[in-house]
Amino acid sequence: MLLHIPGIFTAEEVTRIRGALEQAEWADGKVTAGYQSASAKHNQQLAEGDPLAREISSAMLQRLWNHPLFVSAVLPCKVYPPLFNRYTAGGSFGYHIDNAIRAIQGSPEQVRTDVSATLFFSEPESYDGGELVIQDTYGSHRVKHAAGDLVIYPASSLHKVEPVTRGARLASFFWVQSMVREDSQRALLFEMDQAIQSLARDVPGHSALLQLTGNYHNLLRRWAEV
Repeated sequence: MLLHIPGIFTAEEVTRIRGALEQAEWADGKVTAGYQSASAKHNQQLAEGDPLAREISSAMLQRLWNHPLFVSAVLPCKVYPPLFNRYTAGGSFGYHIDNAIRAIQGSPEQVRTDVSATLFFSEPESYDGGELVIQDTYGSHRVKHAAGDLVIYPASSLHKVEPVTRGARLASFFWVQSMVREDSQRALLFEMDQAIQSLARDVPGHSALLQLTGNYHNLLRRWAEV
């Protein structure tokens, strides 16, 4: 499931974050690439232990774990701490599939990468190229959202970042281990949850709400791994 979640950060917040990121010390992005994807990756990243990365990550995750749409779509269990990248001067990342398991640096914890996420910090008009291209059963999708917006998609998807030919593309990316491993099952639960919420708003007290909510939780109980 490919989903756009707008406005994780406001325009004012994005301006402050982007200003801090522009002053940061960037390193070669290949440090977090897998064996096969390293040759296709041409960008820069903040070090995982960078204080700025930790500060922004903490604010991001606090927002997301309390965001109804994100929680409904992802059903998060564990998260790989957000990373930050910068594409400029022709930087790109060729087609690849994300590693299935990520070990958290300095921790025995590991995360199964069910869902990939990118949060944009550069306005689309400030750079040329840099589209996130995601392939699924319905074809290729070109993603270039407003600063402060998030996109989520299955980590099993083949995807790439087009070369940035003008300006700089600043973003955060991370992976989530969902309580529900299968994307098709998460999509079904998301659609059901959204329908229940819509019915509750439009026809509060409808007799079907109890049965639908029960069905949702019984499916979640059947599929969830916690």
